[in-house]
Amino acid sequence: MSPQTKNNPLGTEPVPSLLVQYAIPSIIAMLVSSLYNIVDQFFIGQSVGELGNAATNISFPLTISCTAIALLFGIGGSSAFNIALGRGQVDKAKRYFGSSAGMLFLSGLVLCFIVQLFLSPLLHFFGSPDNVLGYAKTYTRITSLGFPFLIFATGGGHLIRADGRPRITMLCNITGAVINTVLDTLFVFIFGWGMAGAASATIIGQIASGSLAAWHISRCKSIRLQPADLIPDPESVKKVASLGVAPCSNQLAMMVVQIVMNNSLKYYGSLSAYGEAIPIACVGIITKVNMVFMSFVIGISQALQPVASFNYGAANYSRVKTAYKDALISGFVLAVIAFSLFQLVPEKIISIFGKGSPEYFQFATSYFRIFLFFTFLNYIQPMTSNFFTAIGKPIVGAFLSLTRQIIFLLPMLLILPLFMGIDGILYAGPTADFLAVMINVVFAIRELRRPEYQNHKEGKSVEHE
Repeated sequence: MSPQTKNNPLGTEPVPSLLVQYAIPSIIAMLVSSLYNIVDQFFIGQSVGELGNAATNISFPLTISCTAIALLFGIGGSSAFNIALGRGQVDKAKRYFGSSAGMLFLSGLVLCFIVQLFLSPLLHFFGSPDNVLGYAKTYTRITSLGFPFLIFATGGGHLIRADGRPRITMLCNITGAVINTVLDTLFVFIFGWGMAGAASATIIGQIASGSLAAWHISRCKSIRLQPADLIPDPESVKKVASLGVAPCSNQLAMMVVQIVMNNSLKYYGSLSAYGEAIPIACVGIITKVNMVFMSFVIGISQALQPVASFNYGAANYSRVKTAYKDALISGFVLAVIAFSLFQLVPEKIISIFGKGSPEYFQFATSYFRIFLFFTFLNYIQPMTSNFFTAIGKPIVGAFLSLTRQIIFLLPMLLILPLFMGIDGILYAGPTADFLAVMINVVFAIRELRRPEYQNHKEGKSVEHE
């Protein structure tokens, strides 16, 4: 093993200790990130009402697209960076790190320009009812200005974490979320700016988070980064993107499903007692509540990434296997807690986000209990797809990341409502969840039965393929 491998704590410290060390800041960072949406939903729900909640759901595919780009170059860059360091390839690690950082901000600028140019057609495409469109345009026109900073803060957080500074990632996200919450109170409740106030508070918080991330990235401790290193290198970008394609694909799949979902809710809602806006508003809130649970899952999977990547690169396969199993056990405990809350107290959860009609609460309760029924299994798919990405198998990771959203959920959303109306949308969720979990379990078992995992003992170096 190289000196970098022997001296790096990722290869020497106990795996459970490493997962805790990396997971807690990652979870907090993800929770704080999800608060951007939750806080806006709360203030808008209290001040504007159902139509405002529906408007944030209409614009949500753009937020998902920001996350997709951030994961493409953030997780892809951090995986390439850690694998290169694990193999002692410092120059390559430096190129991966700098190219990833440069692509994050550049991609944000491009997305911002596209949204400003095609705002109305995009919102119509996302399924906006006519009585929601004005609110959605006001909110999205402002929030899109913060996309470069949102993408850089989210993706840059993965690079900072890969550099061995998970607490800094947490600090960047907390700073932005606190600013957002304080300004939401000021702009929405005191100044009465409504949708525009919530959107303005959001982008100011994102600018603060992105600026902090940039400052800390410029002070990387594992490598010496120069300004010229931030200019994307095509070969490095290609490698980074290949490793980031799995989590990115998962987010893009979520975006496609969200768009189909919005349009289906609008159409089948209009044929039901709920109308067009109520299902869209409810699903928007519940999706963001579920993101709180998924923040724990994704935070643990992010903690798994540097541990699995480094030790796979160093051929310490027993540590890779241990990290994956420990992550799954933690995810299971959290998933059971979330399942219990969604099944037992859905009315109390939805009431946090403002008042509504009896139909509003009826649909929200049904969506919690039916669509999210397999919450106690949902942690397996994102952890497993991220695990394969972390060990340098992006094709498998990308396939597994698509199982729930594209391969199963999307067809179910199109087929079941034809026979069951809007109830078909509710039952599409658990059907897709169960099938996706089964596929991911099969691939995970096959991987862990490979000879290197069975024969290799920790601390005994073997030649990497």
